[in-house]
Amino acid sequence: MNVKKFLVAAMLVLIAAGLGFAQKTTIQYWTWRPEDVDGYNQLLAVFQAQNPDIQVVQTAQKNTEYNTILSAALAGGSGPDVFQSRAYGGLETFAQSGYMEPLDQWVPELKSFAAGPIRGATSIKDGKIYGVPFASQTLFVYYNKKMYDKLGLKVPTTWDQFLANLAAMKKAGIQPLANGAKEGWTLEVMMGALCPNFYGANDFFNAVVKGQTTFQDPRFVAAITRLKDLIPYLPNLYMGVSYTDMQTAFINEQAGHFIGGSFEAGYFSSQNPDLQFDVFPGPAAKAGDPQYVSTYADGNFSMNAASKNKEAAAKLLRFFASKATGDFFIKTLKQVSAVPGVDTSASPFITKVLSFQKRETPYVFLVGFRYQQPTGSTLAQAALQGMFGGTLTPADVAKQIQDGIATYYAPFKK
Repeated sequence: MNVKKFLVAAMLVLIAAGLGFAQKTTIQYWTWRPEDVDGYNQLLAVFQAQNPDIQVVQTAQKNTEYNTILSAALAGGSGPDVFQSRAYGGLETFAQSGYMEPLDQWVPELKSFAAGPIRGATSIKDGKIYGVPFASQTLFVYYNKKMYDKLGLKVPTTWDQFLANLAAMKKAGIQPLANGAKEGWTLEVMMGALCPNFYGANDFFNAVVKGQTTFQDPRFVAAITRLKDLIPYLPNLYMGVSYTDMQTAFINEQAGHFIGGSFEAGYFSSQNPDLQFDVFPGPAAKAGDPQYVSTYADGNFSMNAASKNKEAAAKLLRFFASKATGDFFIKTLKQVSAVPGVDTSASPFITKVLSFQKRETPYVFLVGFRYQQPTGSTLAQAALQGMFGGTLTPADVAKQIQDGIATYYAPFKK
């Protein structure tokens, strides 16, 4: 009898263990940042320790292919449970296609987020929030501190000083700029980092959004023209230099400058801990002029409306809205977290970025002109590649952008 009781008890234990194993939920998480996979694995390990009944599988796609792959997966009724989503117009496309789950009821923490980041996660059509904002990004110029010290260069505040530093590096046999033109989005970033101080920053942005001026405004054409000043300092065969080539050149100290965003810093540091770099805002036209930086809500964490694991997905999204994730963005990725109340004082880099943001202006095409097709970004990227390739003038660039947006943008039709 005792043996029978023992066997029954043992069977019950095995059944319970089996049920416990069966109850473990696996959810899929997708990102467009292969560079950050190792960091995210550390963050997800914290979540899984707090939620041992949930397994998170991370998949990273190449950033330039991400939207296409994600859209195809979601349209097919599959795709990840939780995924990084673009902000503003990039979010709108997926939200109004029915691919995203509104998060207002799933993630109560969103009520405490600031209005700026929430704007990038909110549909302009139905007013619902479809994402947990993860960071704001700032565009500026990275420079190699050892090269500056070796050549006795000072951090530039004006365009002429910047060009002089580039010329000094070239004379010394150092590649001045890592940037190339193979991928149009990197040229849009270059424009966002350098042109606002020439086209009028917020004054121009507010006027063009209202239709009080156009992208053929002489100020905007003049700003685009300034980018041509950089061509002598780009790598050889720069039209074939990709984003990863750019990163590699700066990380391996083969180039003195990298025009990019705050999202690069964590990756740069992780790939070369000995790399001594710093940043400065886009130079002004003349001494004493303010130096503005383009800023934007980078993206969000969103839920697949077709997910079969919404309860588990919501737990991950609430974790992404927590201080643990905010600290991760500050300390590991070196990015300005959108999570409210996160301490930034321990990061000199973040402190500097926040000081730049005191003179911020919206990243013009991403914030204002990505809600319909062809987006301002698509138009600008293609046109800028034409200019750097020698087939378009700055005036041509401005006209192509204006003509494309005017096909649908009501303020331009008045």
